[in-house]
Parts: sequence; structure tokens; C-alpha cells
Amino acid sequence: QVMLATHPELSDLIMSLKKNELSDPLSRAAMETLTIILYKDGATKPEIDFIRGVNSGFMLRNLLIRGLIEKVNNPDDKRITKYRPTFETLHYLGIQSISELPNFEQFKQEIEKREATEPAQEKNPFTD
Repeated sequence: QVMLATHPELSDLIMSLKKNELSDPLSRAAMETLTIILYKDGATKPEIDFIRGVNSGFMLRNLLIRGLIEKVNNPDDKRITKYRPTFETLHYLGIQSISELPNFEQFKQEIEKREATEPAQEKNPFTD
């Protein structure tokens, strides 16, 4: 077994960095990522990357650390993780249900319509 640790003298610095990362407001990129997950009512990394047009790995990590999203098994493809919002997300946004998001039903219908008409994306299990 291997255990990684930091020198005790660095504990204050590490705690300060961690506190800053968790207390800073969400960046625009983090909000974009969270919005996709919310309005799709759960999304995979390839779906998020496709919609945003960039690699969303760092944003997903940031949202996971903050407890705003969680990884769950994807019922459609066991090889790819799905991300969904947590109860903390709803609290953070000041809502009780995802359906309270602005124009939720309209966006949900639009997403479903586009997904039905667009060709299926190639899913790569190695990018998740």
C-alpha cells in the first residue's frame, strides 16, 4: 500500500487553497456545465463536451468537489458515467425542484426534439 501525504507545515496553506476553491463563486464555464446537467436532468461527459465544444473535465471535477453534482450509473451505457445534480444544487440555486428552473419544460422539449432528429453521437468510454 502507498499513502500520499503532505508535510504538516503545509497544512494551513492547503486548507486555505481548498477553502478558496470551494467558496469562490462558480465560473461561467462551471455554470454552463451545471446548466447542461440540470436541463438535461443528468448528462454524460461526452454529451457535455459536445454541447460546450470543449473538454469539461476540470469543470466536472470542480462541481463534484463542491457537492453540486454526483456520478451515477448510466442506465443507457454502463461504460460511461452520468452526472446528475445533487440536493445541494437545488439549495444552492434556491429551488425545491429542477422543474422550477426558468423555462424548464420548454428547454426539455427542445432538447428531446433535437436529440430525436440529430444523429446519435459516438460515445467513447475512454473519454469519461
